[in-house]
Amino acid sequence: MNKKLVRLRMRPSRDGRSFTYFLDYVDTNGKRQRQSLGRMEKQRAERERAKVERELNMGVVSSESMRLSEFVAESLKKTGDQIRESTRREYAATMRDFISIVGDKDYQRVTLSDGEYYRQHCLDQGNSPATVTKKLKEIKAIFQLAVKRKKLDENPLAHIAKPKCPRTEIHTYTDDECRRMVKAAREFCSEANMDNHLPWDLLILVALCTGLRRGELLNCLWSDIDLGEETITITSKDDTETTWKWCIKDSDSRTVPLTSDLTQMLIEHQSRQSEGYPYVFVPSGRYDCIQQLRAGGKWTYCDSRTKVIARFNRLLTKILTRAGIKRGNFHDLRRTAICNWFREGLSELEVMTLAGHTHFETTHRYYLKVRDDSVARARKASAQALNWSGTLWRAPIPSSDTQDGHVDVNDSGNGSYVNDQGRP
Repeated sequence: MNKKLVRLRMRPSRDGRSFTYFLDYVDTNGKRQRQSLGRMEKQRAERERAKVERELNMGVVSSESMRLSEFVAESLKKTGDQIRESTRREYAATMRDFISIVGDKDYQRVTLSDGEYYRQHCLDQGNSPATVTKKLKEIKAIFQLAVKRKKLDENPLAHIAKPKCPRTEIHTYTDDECRRMVKAAREFCSEANMDNHLPWDLLILVALCTGLRRGELLNCLWSDIDLGEETITITSKDDTETTWKWCIKDSDSRTVPLTSDLTQMLIEHQSRQSEGYPYVFVPSGRYDCIQQLRAGGKWTYCDSRTKVIARFNRLLTKILTRAGIKRGNFHDLRRTAICNWFREGLSELEVMTLAGHTHFETTHRYYLKVRDDSVARARKASAQALNWSGTLWRAPIPSSDTQDGHVDVNDSGNGSYVNDQGRP
């Protein structure tokens, strides 16, 4: 029997609910090594032992160890501009949280058990199931990059179960709420200094018509609007002397239609705007401020998504309050527009293209909301099937001395009591 070059050892973990495995062996340089495998199933630990032993038999040394923190920094550096700056920050923050729970171990020794332990820890700390699902998705994405770069054979969190969480409701505004919102926005604009405040009434109307996202609207240039064709084209923006860098979310550029009335409103708005200001909805005062920030190196790509208009959400809340609307946000205008497209008979592919969705599942959620009238349709079907129930319910109840008879319902729906001989 051949002597094992690598010994598998184990010891109870600190929580007492699992075991931590180690590999003891002498490497090709004659140095004694102890390699931690972390928490995992014994069968998988044995496979890891056999793998290292095969490498020793072939004279192959294992890949250079790299701590999780180093692995994350290297992965995000290589990814570069392929992901948003804000997304990179989120990934880095999530991985720091992951490392604080499972330890700054060798990234090749991360196991499914580590992911499950982290998932339960987050839930125990009060994180919502949706938040935990988002964190797990980001961690999986980091390891998937290592798989694509041939640094890992498989994603250790590929098969981790996500916490069960109810699907959030798609909130939309009613027609009456939209009218009240536009009216409140017009009143707000009449009281404000428009050099520093954007045209809220026009912004809301364009959002309801086009379904554009907040960032798409605020980074819209006059050159993106074709007033003759009555369309808006959504395209990424370069960092130039007069414009700042901004990229579209999910999809490539797309074109959405405008109505004739809305086109005329945009023409009137353009006539009131001073020359030299390329953005449709950015007030002149705010544009000048942003240009000063850019000149001083204090404007980042992330700012083009969140800080184009200062105190945006706070100002919108004032308008909603004035309109008597207790619930809602700006993105609900987009949701309302998408649902309206479905109600008007547009196909799912058409809506997906207009909305700029990358995944069909996202568009389908809006379709299901519009089609979610099963209760009303069931009530209507039942009423038609039982249209005689009302007259039967109001039919006279037979007296006790005629218990051998029965109630007869005639063609007109009127109930009458007859005995067994058919006589009333």
